[in-house]
Amino acid sequence: MISINQLTFTYGDGTFRLRIPQLTLESGRSAVIVGPSGSGKTTLLNLIAGILTGSGGELRVGNTDVHRLNGNERRLFRLRNVGMVFQDFQLIDYLSVFDNVLLPCRIHPSVSVTKELRERASSLLDSVELASFERRSVTQLSQGERQRVAICRALLLSPRIVLADEPTGNLDPVNAERIVRLLLSETAHSGATLIMVTHDHSLVPHFDLVIPFDQFLERTPGEQKHHNLGGGAT
Repeated sequence: MISINQLTFTYGDGTFRLRIPQLTLESGRSAVIVGPSGSGKTTLLNLIAGILTGSGGELRVGNTDVHRLNGNERRLFRLRNVGMVFQDFQLIDYLSVFDNVLLPCRIHPSVSVTKELRERASSLLDSVELASFERRSVTQLSQGERQRVAICRALLLSPRIVLADEPTGNLDPVNAERIVRLLLSETAHSGATLIMVTHDHSLVPHFDLVIPFDQFLERTPGEQKHHNLGGGAT
């Protein structure tokens, strides 16, 4: 499903350089990315989704070389193939919980709201114990409840790939375990690939593959000296 070969990415000032020589994830597998803050974990998720584009190398999802698509093609690719759970949720404050889950149906004419998708939205909200909150404004939710809404939205269209950036960061241990099991069961049921970033090492055993990410970050000599003295990566 996902094949990376000599992928590179550099931020404008050149102090952050990510290089992944090779990485392959088969369809239906689950992977968890662990590593220190600033090592490029979120950057990789954005590269796979086509939100960012690499400066070199190849990143293929199925038969598609994502970074050879133009901007409109990447947006359509992302809608049809990728479900994303962002660190900051990216919910729409003036929409209800239910309408936030249905949001992927309203951003491109190729996807429309159907009875089946409405039923799926309700079912997903029920699975995370938010069924009674469907008509509530997301501004009335706790951080953990907002995260669960974001996860339901990511799963709505049964995507081929689910990219989850710290999806349990605002949850207590019981709900964190429940959310990870939900992500794993939903993606396994649809044969999707799941990639999750986390700092919670208690969740790692649930996944097929562990990717320690600090191995892929390249630093300039000045930044490496700063890092060795105890500073964080940019």
